[in-house]
Amino acid sequence: MRTQTITKAPSESKITERISGSEAVVRCLIEEGVSTIYGYPGGAIMPVYDELFKYQDQIHHVLTRHEQGATHAAQGYARVSGKVGVAMATSGPGATNLITGIADAQIDSTPMVCITGQVPSHLLGSDAFQETDIVGISTPVTKWNCQVTRAEDIPEVMAKAFYIAKSGRPGPVLVDITKDAQFEEFDFSYEKCEKIRSYNPIPTSSEETLKAAADLINSAKKPFVVWGQGVILGEAEEEFQTFIEKAGIPSAWTILGASAIPTSHPLNVGMVGMHGNYAPNILTNECDVLIAIGMRFDDRVTGRLDAYAKQAKVIHFEIDPAEVDKNVKTDIAVLGDAKANLAKILPFINSNSHEAWHQQFKDLYKVEYDKIIDKDLFPNKEGLTMGEVLKEINKNTDGKAVVVSDVGQHQMIACRYADFKESKSNITSGGLGTMGFCLPAAIGAKMAVPEREVVAICGDGGYQMTIQELGTIFQQQLAVKIVVLNNDFLGMVRQWQQLFFDKRYASTEMINPDFVAIAKGYYLNARKVTKREELADAVAEMIASKEPYFLEVCVEKEDNVFPMIPSGASVSEVRLE
Repeated sequence: MRTQTITKAPSESKITERISGSEAVVRCLIEEGVSTIYGYPGGAIMPVYDELFKYQDQIHHVLTRHEQGATHAAQGYARVSGKVGVAMATSGPGATNLITGIADAQIDSTPMVCITGQVPSHLLGSDAFQETDIVGISTPVTKWNCQVTRAEDIPEVMAKAFYIAKSGRPGPVLVDITKDAQFEEFDFSYEKCEKIRSYNPIPTSSEETLKAAADLINSAKKPFVVWGQGVILGEAEEEFQTFIEKAGIPSAWTILGASAIPTSHPLNVGMVGMHGNYAPNILTNECDVLIAIGMRFDDRVTGRLDAYAKQAKVIHFEIDPAEVDKNVKTDIAVLGDAKANLAKILPFINSNSHEAWHQQFKDLYKVEYDKIIDKDLFPNKEGLTMGEVLKEINKNTDGKAVVVSDVGQHQMIACRYADFKESKSNITSGGLGTMGFCLPAAIGAKMAVPEREVVAICGDGGYQMTIQELGTIFQQQLAVKIVVLNNDFLGMVRQWQQLFFDKRYASTEMINPDFVAIAKGYYLNARKVTKREELADAVAEMIASKEPYFLEVCVEKEDNVFPMIPSGASVSEVRLE
Protein backbone atom coordinates (compact mmCIF):
# COMPACT_ATOMS: atom_id res chain seq x y z
CA MET A 1 0.00 0.00 0.00
CA ARG A 2 1.49 3.33 -1.06
CA THR A 3 1.46 6.17 1.42
CA GLN A 4 0.99 9.80 0.48
CA THR A 5 2.57 12.61 2.42
CA ILE A 6 2.52 16.36 1.98
CA THR A 7 5.96 17.89 2.17
CA LYS A 8 5.67 21.58 3.03
CA ALA A 9 8.31 23.97 1.74
CA PRO A 10 8.30 27.66 2.71
CA SER A 11 6.48 28.67 -0.48
CA GLU A 12 4.73 25.51 -1.67
CA SER A 13 3.33 22.12 -0.77
CA LYS A 14 4.11 18.95 -2.68
CA ILE A 15 2.14 15.76 -2.61
CA THR A 16 4.52 12.81 -2.58
CA GLU A 17 4.14 9.06 -2.80
CA ARG A 18 6.53 6.52 -1.39
CA ILE A 19 7.55 4.34 -4.33
CA SER A 20 10.60 2.50 -5.61
CA GLY A 21 13.23 4.07 -7.83
CA SER A 22 12.23 1.77 -10.67
CA GLU A 23 8.61 2.90 -10.51
CA ALA A 24 9.85 6.47 -10.32
CA VAL A 25 11.64 6.03 -13.66
CA VAL A 26 8.37 4.95 -15.29
CA ARG A 27 6.39 7.72 -13.61
CA CYS A 28 8.92 10.29 -14.81
CA LEU A 29 8.51 9.05 -18.38
CA ILE A 30 4.74 9.39 -18.08
CA GLU A 31 5.11 12.92 -16.67
CA GLU A 32 7.22 13.82 -19.72
CA GLY A 33 4.51 12.60 -22.06
CA VAL A 34 6.40 9.51 -23.24
CA SER A 35 4.08 6.90 -24.72
CA THR A 36 6.56 4.74 -26.66
CA ILE A 37 10.03 3.47 -25.75
CA TYR A 38 12.42 1.06 -27.42
CA GLY A 39 14.64 -1.32 -25.57
CA TYR A 40 15.97 -4.72 -24.55
CA PRO A 41 15.76 -6.06 -20.98
CA GLY A 42 18.50 -7.54 -18.83
CA GLY A 43 19.50 -8.10 -15.24
CA ALA A 44 20.57 -4.60 -14.22
CA ILE A 45 17.46 -2.90 -15.67
CA MET A 46 14.98 -5.63 -14.74
CA PRO A 47 13.32 -3.69 -11.88
CA VAL A 48 12.34 -0.93 -14.32
CA TYR A 49 10.98 -3.49 -16.78
CA ASP A 50 8.94 -5.03 -13.97
CA GLU A 51 7.32 -1.64 -13.34
CA LEU A 52 6.81 -1.05 -17.08
CA PHE A 53 4.76 -4.24 -17.13
CA LYS A 54 2.38 -2.62 -14.66
CA TYR A 55 2.08 0.57 -16.72
CA GLN A 56 1.78 -0.99 -20.18
CA ASP A 57 -1.59 0.70 -20.71
CA GLN A 58 0.24 4.05 -20.60
CA ILE A 59 3.65 3.27 -22.11
CA HIS A 60 4.15 0.95 -25.05
CA HIS A 61 7.53 -0.78 -24.90
CA VAL A 62 8.90 -2.05 -28.21
CA LEU A 63 11.22 -5.02 -27.88
CA THR A 64 13.84 -4.55 -30.57
CA ARG A 65 16.17 -7.38 -31.50
CA HIS A 66 19.35 -5.46 -30.66
CA GLU A 67 20.07 -2.43 -28.49
CA GLN A 68 21.50 -0.53 -31.46
CA GLY A 69 18.15 -1.09 -33.13
CA ALA A 70 16.48 0.51 -30.10
CA THR A 71 18.51 3.71 -30.46
CA HIS A 72 17.91 3.99 -34.21
CA ALA A 73 14.19 3.34 -33.72
CA ALA A 74 14.13 6.06 -31.06
CA GLN A 75 15.92 8.36 -33.51
CA GLY A 76 13.41 7.67 -36.27
CA TYR A 77 10.57 8.31 -33.84
CA ALA A 78 12.13 11.57 -32.67
CA ARG A 79 13.00 12.86 -36.14
CA VAL A 80 9.46 12.38 -37.48
CA SER A 81 7.45 13.27 -34.37
CA GLY A 82 9.59 16.14 -33.09
CA LYS A 83 9.42 14.55 -29.62
CA VAL A 84 12.20 13.05 -27.51
CA GLY A 85 12.95 9.44 -28.43
CA VAL A 86 13.58 7.02 -25.56
CA ALA A 87 15.73 3.88 -25.57
CA MET A 88 16.53 1.56 -22.68
CA ALA A 89 19.05 -1.22 -22.06
CA THR A 90 20.77 -3.16 -19.34
CA SER A 91 24.35 -2.71 -18.15
CA GLY A 92 27.56 -3.88 -19.82
CA PRO A 93 27.07 -5.05 -23.41
CA GLY A 94 23.49 -3.80 -23.44
CA ALA A 95 24.69 -0.30 -22.65
CA THR A 96 27.67 -0.38 -24.99
CA ASN A 97 25.42 -1.55 -27.84
CA LEU A 98 23.64 1.80 -27.56
CA ILE A 99 26.77 3.80 -28.32
CA THR A 100 26.58 3.84 -32.13
CA GLY A 101 23.03 5.16 -32.06
CA ILE A 102 23.90 7.71 -29.40
CA ALA A 103 26.86 8.95 -31.45
CA ASP A 104 24.62 9.16 -34.51
CA ALA A 105 22.05 11.18 -32.56
CA GLN A 106 24.73 13.51 -31.22
CA ILE A 107 26.15 14.53 -34.58
CA ASP A 108 22.68 14.74 -36.19
CA SER A 109 21.17 16.74 -33.29
CA THR A 110 18.44 14.21 -32.45
CA PRO A 111 16.69 14.54 -29.06
CA MET A 112 16.97 11.20 -27.28
CA VAL A 113 17.07 9.96 -23.69
CA CYS A 114 18.78 6.62 -23.10
CA ILE A 115 18.28 4.83 -19.79
CA THR A 116 20.71 2.12 -18.75
CA GLY A 117 20.76 -0.17 -15.77
CA GLN A 118 23.97 -0.48 -13.79
CA VAL A 119 25.38 -2.90 -11.22
CA PRO A 120 24.62 -2.09 -7.55
CA SER A 121 26.53 0.93 -6.30
CA HIS A 122 28.65 -1.07 -3.84
CA LEU A 123 30.04 -3.05 -6.81
CA LEU A 124 30.97 -0.05 -8.93
CA GLY A 125 34.60 -0.24 -9.97
CA SER A 126 34.95 -3.90 -9.01
CA ASP A 127 34.67 -5.35 -12.54
CA ALA A 128 31.39 -6.97 -11.53
CA PHE A 129 29.43 -9.07 -13.99
CA GLN A 130 28.24 -6.90 -16.88
CA GLU A 131 29.75 -3.73 -15.42
CA THR A 132 31.05 -1.07 -17.80
CA ASP A 133 31.73 2.60 -17.18
CA ILE A 134 29.00 3.68 -19.58
CA VAL A 135 29.12 7.25 -18.32
CA GLY A 136 32.81 7.46 -19.19
CA ILE A 137 32.31 5.68 -22.51
CA SER A 138 29.38 7.86 -23.58
CA THR A 139 30.74 11.22 -22.44
CA PRO A 140 32.20 12.20 -25.85
CA VAL A 141 28.96 11.36 -27.70
CA THR A 142 26.25 12.71 -25.40
CA LYS A 143 24.96 16.20 -24.79
CA TRP A 144 24.81 15.29 -21.08
CA ASN A 145 25.00 12.13 -19.02
CA CYS A 146 24.62 11.20 -15.38
CA GLN A 147 24.89 8.20 -13.09
CA VAL A 148 22.24 7.84 -10.38
CA THR A 149 23.07 5.87 -7.23
CA ARG A 150 20.21 7.13 -4.99
CA ALA A 151 16.52 6.71 -5.75
CA GLU A 152 15.69 10.19 -4.49
CA ASP A 153 17.79 11.73 -7.29
CA ILE A 154 15.86 10.05 -10.10
CA PRO A 155 13.10 12.66 -10.61
CA GLU A 156 15.47 15.62 -10.82
CA VAL A 157 17.91 13.81 -13.11
CA MET A 158 15.16 12.58 -15.42
CA ALA A 159 13.62 16.05 -15.63
CA LYS A 160 17.00 17.53 -16.54
CA ALA A 161 17.59 14.76 -19.08
CA PHE A 162 14.44 15.57 -21.06
CA TYR A 163 14.99 19.31 -20.85
CA ILE A 164 18.58 19.09 -22.04
CA ALA A 165 17.79 16.59 -24.82
CA LYS A 166 15.08 18.81 -26.35
CA SER A 167 16.19 22.37 -25.63
CA GLY A 168 18.39 24.51 -27.84
CA ARG A 169 20.34 22.33 -30.24
CA PRO A 170 18.89 18.91 -29.43
CA GLY A 171 20.96 15.86 -28.65
CA PRO A 172 21.18 12.55 -26.79
CA VAL A 173 21.33 12.23 -23.01
CA LEU A 174 22.18 9.09 -21.05
CA VAL A 175 20.99 8.29 -17.52
CA ASP A 176 22.69 5.32 -15.85
CA ILE A 177 20.87 3.98 -12.76
CA THR A 178 22.36 1.48 -10.33
CA LYS A 179 20.25 -1.54 -9.44
CA ASP A 180 20.06 -0.67 -5.74
CA ALA A 181 18.71 2.79 -6.64
CA GLN A 182 16.00 1.06 -8.64
CA PHE A 183 14.92 -1.03 -5.64
CA GLU A 184 15.25 1.72 -3.02
CA GLU A 185 12.06 3.49 -1.92
CA PHE A 186 11.69 7.24 -1.45
CA ASP A 187 9.05 9.97 -1.38
CA PHE A 188 8.35 10.67 -5.07
CA SER A 189 7.20 13.93 -6.60
CA TYR A 190 7.93 15.29 -10.05
CA GLU A 191 8.60 18.74 -11.37
CA LYS A 192 9.53 19.37 -14.99
CA CYS A 193 12.81 21.16 -15.59
CA GLU A 194 12.49 24.51 -17.33
CA LYS A 195 15.86 26.09 -16.58
CA ILE A 196 19.36 25.06 -15.57
CA ARG A 197 21.77 27.54 -14.12
CA SER A 198 24.62 28.45 -16.50
CA TYR A 199 22.95 26.59 -19.39
CA ASN A 200 21.66 28.96 -22.07
CA PRO A 201 20.16 26.80 -24.81
CA ILE A 202 18.91 29.63 -27.03
CA PRO A 203 21.26 32.60 -27.52
CA THR A 204 19.88 35.83 -28.96
CA SER A 205 20.94 38.33 -31.59
CA SER A 206 20.41 42.06 -31.51
CA GLU A 207 18.23 44.01 -33.91
CA GLU A 208 21.41 45.67 -35.19
CA THR A 209 22.79 42.25 -36.17
CA LEU A 210 19.58 41.37 -37.99
CA LYS A 211 19.60 44.71 -39.83
CA ALA A 212 23.23 44.24 -40.83
CA ALA A 213 22.42 40.80 -42.20
CA ALA A 214 19.41 42.20 -44.06
CA ASP A 215 21.53 44.97 -45.58
CA LEU A 216 23.98 42.39 -46.94
CA ILE A 217 21.16 40.33 -48.38
CA ASN A 218 19.42 43.34 -49.91
CA SER A 219 22.61 44.56 -51.60
CA ALA A 220 23.57 41.13 -52.96
CA LYS A 221 23.49 40.47 -56.69
CA LYS A 222 23.95 36.71 -56.34
CA PRO A 223 22.66 35.65 -52.90
CA PHE A 224 22.51 31.95 -52.13
CA VAL A 225 20.90 30.09 -49.22
CA VAL A 226 22.07 26.72 -47.91
CA TRP A 227 19.75 25.36 -45.26
CA GLY A 228 20.08 22.38 -42.97
CA GLN A 229 18.14 20.45 -40.37
CA GLY A 230 18.03 23.46 -38.07
CA VAL A 231 15.05 24.74 -40.06
CA ILE A 232 13.17 21.51 -39.32
CA LEU A 233 14.30 21.17 -35.71
CA GLY A 234 13.30 24.77 -35.07
CA GLU A 235 9.91 24.22 -36.74
CA ALA A 236 10.78 27.21 -38.92
CA GLU A 237 9.56 25.82 -42.26
CA GLU A 238 6.88 28.47 -42.78
CA GLU A 239 9.14 31.37 -41.80
CA PHE A 240 11.93 30.01 -43.97
CA GLN A 241 9.74 29.70 -47.05
CA THR A 242 8.35 33.19 -46.53
CA PHE A 243 11.88 34.57 -46.18
CA ILE A 244 13.30 33.03 -49.37
CA GLU A 245 10.17 33.89 -51.35
CA LYS A 246 10.31 37.56 -50.36
CA ALA A 247 14.04 37.80 -51.05
CA GLY A 248 13.82 35.65 -54.19
CA ILE A 249 16.91 33.65 -53.24
CA PRO A 250 17.85 30.28 -54.79
CA SER A 251 18.11 27.81 -51.92
CA ALA A 252 19.81 24.44 -51.56
CA TRP A 253 19.75 21.87 -48.79
CA THR A 254 21.99 19.53 -46.90
CA ILE A 255 20.68 15.96 -46.72
CA LEU A 256 19.26 16.51 -43.23
CA GLY A 257 17.54 19.70 -44.36
CA ALA A 258 15.66 17.95 -47.17
CA SER A 259 11.84 18.23 -47.06
CA ALA A 260 11.75 21.51 -45.08
CA ILE A 261 10.13 22.97 -48.20
CA PRO A 262 8.65 20.93 -51.06
CA THR A 263 11.05 19.45 -53.59
CA SER A 264 9.03 21.14 -56.33
CA HIS A 265 9.29 24.66 -54.88
CA PRO A 266 10.71 26.96 -57.59
CA LEU A 267 13.37 28.34 -55.23
CA ASN A 268 14.53 24.85 -54.24
CA VAL A 269 17.61 24.31 -56.41
CA GLY A 270 18.64 20.93 -55.00
CA MET A 271 21.17 19.34 -52.71
CA VAL A 272 24.69 20.52 -51.94
CA GLY A 273 27.59 18.28 -51.04
CA MET A 274 29.64 15.38 -52.30
CA HIS A 275 26.81 13.85 -54.35
CA GLY A 276 24.65 16.95 -54.49
CA ASN A 277 23.34 18.69 -57.56
CA TYR A 278 25.68 20.28 -60.06
CA ALA A 279 24.32 23.84 -60.03
CA PRO A 280 24.30 24.54 -56.27
CA ASN A 281 27.78 23.07 -55.88
CA ILE A 282 29.32 25.02 -58.77
CA LEU A 283 27.54 28.27 -57.95
CA THR A 284 28.54 28.18 -54.28
CA ASN A 285 31.83 29.58 -55.54
CA GLU A 286 30.11 32.30 -57.57
CA CYS A 287 27.59 33.72 -55.07
CA ASP A 288 28.38 37.05 -53.43
CA VAL A 289 26.43 36.43 -50.20
CA LEU A 290 26.08 32.95 -48.74
CA ILE A 291 23.31 32.60 -46.16
CA ALA A 292 23.66 29.42 -44.09
CA ILE A 293 20.59 28.57 -42.03
CA GLY A 294 20.63 25.79 -39.45
CA MET A 295 23.60 23.94 -40.94
CA ARG A 296 27.13 23.35 -39.69
CA PHE A 297 29.36 23.48 -42.80
CA ASP A 298 30.14 19.77 -42.69
CA ASP A 299 33.11 18.68 -44.78
CA ARG A 300 30.84 16.68 -47.10
CA VAL A 301 29.12 19.99 -47.92
CA THR A 302 32.15 22.24 -48.21
CA GLY A 303 34.81 20.06 -49.80
CA ARG A 304 38.17 21.85 -49.51
CA LEU A 305 37.66 24.62 -46.97
CA ASP A 306 40.40 26.82 -48.44
CA ALA A 307 38.48 26.85 -51.72
CA TYR A 308 34.93 27.18 -50.36
CA ALA A 309 32.95 30.36 -51.10
CA LYS A 310 36.00 32.59 -50.60
CA GLN A 311 34.42 35.29 -52.77
CA ALA A 312 31.27 35.50 -50.63
CA LYS A 313 30.19 37.31 -47.52
CA VAL A 314 28.85 34.66 -45.14
CA ILE A 315 25.79 35.05 -42.90
CA HIS A 316 25.28 32.18 -40.49
CA PHE A 317 21.91 31.63 -38.75
CA GLU A 318 22.80 29.18 -35.98
CA ILE A 319 21.53 28.15 -32.55
CA ASP A 320 24.84 26.65 -31.39
CA PRO A 321 27.57 29.27 -30.98
CA ALA A 322 30.21 26.51 -31.12
CA GLU A 323 29.41 26.00 -34.82
CA VAL A 324 30.05 29.61 -35.78
CA ASP A 325 33.52 30.11 -37.32
CA LYS A 326 34.35 26.45 -36.59
CA ASN A 327 34.81 25.55 -40.25
CA VAL A 328 33.87 28.59 -42.34
CA LYS A 329 34.63 32.16 -41.32
CA THR A 330 31.40 34.09 -40.79
CA ASP A 331 30.93 37.79 -41.55
CA ILE A 332 27.65 38.03 -39.61
CA ALA A 333 26.47 35.44 -37.09
CA VAL A 334 22.74 35.50 -36.33
CA LEU A 335 22.58 33.44 -33.17
CA GLY A 336 19.41 31.94 -31.82
CA ASP A 337 16.23 30.18 -32.79
CA ALA A 338 15.75 29.99 -36.58
CA LYS A 339 11.97 30.42 -36.38
CA ALA A 340 12.24 33.59 -34.30
CA ASN A 341 15.15 35.13 -36.19
CA LEU A 342 13.68 34.53 -39.66
CA ALA A 343 10.45 36.18 -38.51
CA LYS A 344 12.38 39.13 -37.04
CA ILE A 345 14.54 39.74 -40.10
CA LEU A 346 11.66 39.59 -42.59
CA PRO A 347 10.52 43.25 -42.22
CA PHE A 348 14.07 44.38 -43.10
CA ILE A 349 14.25 42.26 -46.27
CA ASN A 350 13.48 43.85 -49.65
CA SER A 351 11.36 42.00 -52.19
CA ASN A 352 13.50 40.74 -55.04
CA SER A 353 13.60 38.16 -57.85
CA HIS A 354 17.24 37.78 -59.07
CA GLU A 355 16.06 36.38 -62.40
CA ALA A 356 19.46 36.38 -64.14
CA TRP A 357 21.03 34.60 -61.17
CA HIS A 358 18.26 31.99 -61.18
CA GLN A 359 18.86 31.38 -64.87
CA GLN A 360 22.40 30.27 -64.10
CA PHE A 361 21.00 27.53 -61.86
CA LYS A 362 18.54 26.48 -64.57
CA ASP A 363 21.27 26.33 -67.20
CA LEU A 364 23.50 24.13 -65.04
CA TYR A 365 20.55 21.93 -64.06
CA LYS A 366 20.02 21.20 -67.74
CA VAL A 367 23.65 20.12 -68.03
CA GLU A 368 23.18 17.73 -65.09
CA TYR A 369 19.83 16.50 -66.40
CA ASP A 370 21.19 15.63 -69.83
CA LYS A 371 24.34 14.04 -68.48
CA ILE A 372 23.03 12.20 -65.39
CA ILE A 373 19.42 12.59 -64.28
CA ASP A 374 17.80 11.49 -67.54
CA LYS A 375 19.97 8.33 -67.58
CA ASP A 376 19.22 7.59 -63.90
CA LEU A 377 15.44 7.92 -64.27
CA PHE A 378 14.93 6.82 -67.88
CA PRO A 379 17.79 4.39 -68.61
CA ASN A 380 18.29 2.93 -72.06
CA LYS A 381 20.19 -0.13 -70.85
CA GLU A 382 19.02 -3.55 -69.77
CA GLY A 383 19.90 -3.33 -66.06
CA LEU A 384 17.74 -1.54 -63.54
CA THR A 385 18.97 1.70 -61.97
CA MET A 386 18.36 2.84 -58.41
CA GLY A 387 16.95 6.10 -59.75
CA GLU A 388 14.10 4.46 -61.61
CA VAL A 389 13.09 2.60 -58.44
CA LEU A 390 12.76 5.95 -56.67
CA LYS A 391 10.79 7.28 -59.64
CA GLU A 392 8.25 4.46 -59.22
CA ILE A 393 8.03 5.04 -55.46
CA ASN A 394 7.37 8.74 -56.07
CA LYS A 395 4.61 7.89 -58.53
CA ASN A 396 2.87 5.62 -56.03
CA THR A 397 3.25 7.81 -52.94
CA ASP A 398 2.70 11.25 -54.54
CA GLY A 399 5.62 12.67 -52.53
CA LYS A 400 3.79 12.16 -49.23
CA ALA A 401 5.82 9.25 -47.87
CA VAL A 402 8.45 9.32 -45.15
CA VAL A 403 11.57 8.03 -46.88
CA VAL A 404 14.12 6.43 -44.57
CA SER A 405 17.53 5.53 -45.95
CA ASP A 406 20.69 3.88 -44.78
CA VAL A 407 24.18 4.95 -45.86
CA GLY A 408 25.75 4.46 -49.26
CA GLN A 409 24.87 4.83 -52.93
CA HIS A 410 21.19 4.11 -52.34
CA GLN A 411 21.12 6.89 -49.71
CA MET A 412 22.45 9.46 -52.15
CA ILE A 413 20.00 8.30 -54.83
CA ALA A 414 17.10 8.41 -52.35
CA CYS A 415 18.02 11.91 -51.21
CA ARG A 416 18.54 13.12 -54.79
CA TYR A 417 15.37 11.71 -56.32
CA ALA A 418 12.71 11.30 -53.62
CA ASP A 419 9.88 13.83 -53.89
CA PHE A 420 8.91 15.53 -50.66
CA LYS A 421 5.76 17.55 -50.06
CA GLU A 422 5.80 17.50 -46.25
CA SER A 423 8.47 18.34 -43.72
CA LYS A 424 10.16 15.66 -41.57
CA SER A 425 10.01 13.26 -44.51
CA ASN A 426 13.69 12.48 -45.17
CA ILE A 427 15.14 10.37 -42.36
CA THR A 428 18.74 9.29 -42.81
CA SER A 429 22.05 9.07 -40.99
CA GLY A 430 23.92 12.23 -41.89
CA GLY A 431 27.04 13.11 -39.93
CA LEU A 432 28.02 9.68 -38.63
CA GLY A 433 27.05 7.73 -41.73
CA THR A 434 25.78 4.68 -39.85
CA MET A 435 25.15 1.53 -41.86
CA GLY A 436 22.26 -0.36 -40.31
CA PHE A 437 20.40 2.84 -39.42
CA CYS A 438 17.56 2.45 -41.91
CA LEU A 439 15.48 -0.54 -40.88
CA PRO A 440 15.12 0.26 -37.16
CA ALA A 441 14.74 3.99 -37.88
CA ALA A 442 11.83 3.14 -40.17
CA ILE A 443 10.21 1.30 -37.24
CA GLY A 444 10.34 4.45 -35.12
CA ALA A 445 9.19 6.63 -38.00
CA LYS A 446 6.15 4.44 -38.69
CA MET A 447 5.19 4.43 -35.02
CA ALA A 448 5.44 8.23 -34.94
CA VAL A 449 3.14 8.67 -37.96
CA PRO A 450 1.17 5.45 -38.47
CA GLU A 451 -1.16 7.21 -40.90
CA ARG A 452 1.69 7.97 -43.35
CA GLU A 453 3.47 5.65 -45.74
CA VAL A 454 6.99 4.87 -44.51
CA VAL A 455 9.40 3.48 -47.10
CA ALA A 456 12.79 2.16 -46.01
CA ILE A 457 15.39 2.34 -48.79
CA CYS A 458 18.26 0.01 -47.91
CA GLY A 459 21.43 -1.24 -49.54
CA ASP A 460 22.24 -4.92 -49.38
CA GLY A 461 25.18 -4.18 -47.07
CA GLY A 462 23.63 -1.93 -44.43
CA TYR A 463 20.40 -3.93 -44.44
CA GLN A 464 22.21 -7.00 -43.14
CA MET A 465 23.67 -5.08 -40.20
CA THR A 466 20.24 -4.80 -38.56
CA ILE A 467 18.24 -7.37 -40.54
CA GLN A 468 17.11 -8.93 -37.27
CA GLU A 469 14.74 -5.98 -36.77
CA LEU A 470 12.40 -7.68 -39.24
CA GLY A 471 11.37 -9.56 -36.09
CA THR A 472 10.38 -6.28 -34.45
CA ILE A 473 8.37 -5.26 -37.51
CA PHE A 474 6.54 -8.59 -37.49
CA GLN A 475 5.87 -8.58 -33.74
CA GLN A 476 4.61 -4.98 -33.81
CA GLN A 477 2.72 -5.52 -37.10
CA LEU A 478 4.05 -2.28 -38.57
CA ALA A 479 3.20 -1.68 -42.21
CA VAL A 480 6.73 -0.54 -43.08
CA LYS A 481 7.63 -0.92 -46.76
CA ILE A 482 11.20 -2.18 -47.10
CA VAL A 483 13.11 -1.86 -50.37
CA VAL A 484 16.56 -3.39 -50.74
CA LEU A 485 18.45 -2.08 -53.76
CA ASN A 486 20.72 -5.07 -54.29
CA ASN A 487 23.88 -4.66 -56.38
CA ASP A 488 25.83 -7.41 -54.58
CA PHE A 489 28.40 -4.84 -53.50
CA LEU A 490 29.17 -2.39 -50.76
CA GLY A 491 28.37 0.06 -53.50
CA MET A 492 29.76 3.37 -52.27
CA VAL A 493 33.09 1.85 -51.25
CA ARG A 494 33.22 -0.01 -54.57
CA GLN A 495 32.65 3.28 -56.42
CA TRP A 496 35.65 4.82 -54.68
CA GLN A 497 37.71 1.71 -55.41
CA GLN A 498 36.77 1.98 -59.08
CA LEU A 499 37.55 5.69 -59.36
CA PHE A 500 40.54 6.05 -57.06
CA PHE A 501 42.01 2.55 -56.44
CA ASP A 502 42.25 1.16 -60.00
CA LYS A 503 39.22 -1.13 -59.58
CA ARG A 504 40.79 -3.14 -56.79
CA TYR A 505 37.53 -4.28 -55.22
CA ALA A 506 39.00 -5.27 -51.88
CA SER A 507 36.38 -6.87 -49.60
CA THR A 508 33.40 -5.09 -51.14
CA GLU A 509 31.70 -7.79 -53.21
CA MET A 510 28.83 -9.41 -51.32
CA ILE A 511 27.62 -12.99 -51.60
CA ASN A 512 24.10 -12.35 -50.38
CA PRO A 513 21.48 -14.68 -48.93
CA ASP A 514 17.97 -15.24 -50.24
CA PHE A 515 16.50 -11.98 -48.92
CA VAL A 516 12.95 -12.94 -49.90
CA ALA A 517 13.18 -16.24 -48.02
CA ILE A 518 14.45 -14.42 -44.93
CA ALA A 519 11.59 -11.92 -45.09
CA LYS A 520 9.08 -14.72 -45.48
CA GLY A 521 10.75 -16.44 -42.52
CA TYR A 522 9.64 -13.41 -40.52
CA TYR A 523 6.12 -13.80 -42.00
CA LEU A 524 6.41 -10.70 -44.19
CA ASN A 525 4.99 -10.39 -47.69
CA ALA A 526 7.99 -10.38 -50.02
CA ARG A 527 8.86 -10.12 -53.69
CA LYS A 528 11.98 -9.93 -55.87
CA VAL A 529 12.36 -7.88 -59.06
CA THR A 530 15.08 -8.56 -61.62
CA LYS A 531 13.54 -7.07 -64.79
CA ARG A 532 12.29 -3.60 -65.68
CA GLU A 533 8.88 -4.85 -66.80
CA GLU A 534 8.27 -6.22 -63.28
CA LEU A 535 9.13 -3.03 -61.39
CA ALA A 536 6.01 -0.88 -61.74
CA ASP A 537 3.65 -3.65 -60.69
CA ALA A 538 5.84 -4.68 -57.75
CA VAL A 539 6.14 -1.14 -56.35
CA ALA A 540 2.40 -0.54 -56.78
CA GLU A 541 1.65 -3.81 -54.98
CA MET A 542 4.02 -2.91 -52.15
CA ILE A 543 2.59 0.57 -51.57
CA ALA A 544 -1.00 -0.68 -51.78
CA SER A 545 -0.36 -3.30 -49.09
CA LYS A 546 -1.77 -2.62 -45.63
CA GLU A 547 0.83 -4.91 -44.08
CA PRO A 548 4.64 -4.95 -43.85
CA TYR A 549 6.16 -5.62 -47.25
CA PHE A 550 9.67 -6.48 -48.43
CA LEU A 551 10.81 -5.76 -51.99
CA GLU A 552 14.21 -6.70 -53.33
CA VAL A 553 15.24 -4.96 -56.55
CA CYS A 554 18.35 -6.24 -58.30
CA VAL A 555 20.10 -3.23 -59.82
CA GLU A 556 23.21 -2.75 -61.96
CA LYS A 557 26.27 -4.00 -60.08
CA GLU A 558 28.69 -1.27 -61.13
CA ASP A 559 26.53 1.83 -61.47
CA ASN A 560 28.04 4.96 -59.92
CA VAL A 561 26.41 7.95 -58.27
CA PHE A 562 27.18 11.26 -59.91
CA PRO A 563 27.72 14.19 -59.58
CA MET A 564 30.59 13.60 -57.19
CA ILE A 565 33.06 15.88 -55.48
CA PRO A 566 36.18 13.77 -54.91
CA SER A 567 37.56 13.75 -51.39
CA GLY A 568 39.88 16.72 -50.92
CA ALA A 569 38.50 18.58 -53.96
CA SER A 570 36.62 21.86 -53.98
CA VAL A 571 32.93 22.26 -54.77
CA SER A 572 33.97 23.74 -58.13
CA GLU A 573 35.62 20.45 -59.05
CA VAL A 574 32.41 18.44 -58.95
CA ARG A 575 32.53 15.59 -61.49
CA LEU A 576 29.70 14.57 -63.80
CA GLU A 577 31.37 11.29 -64.72
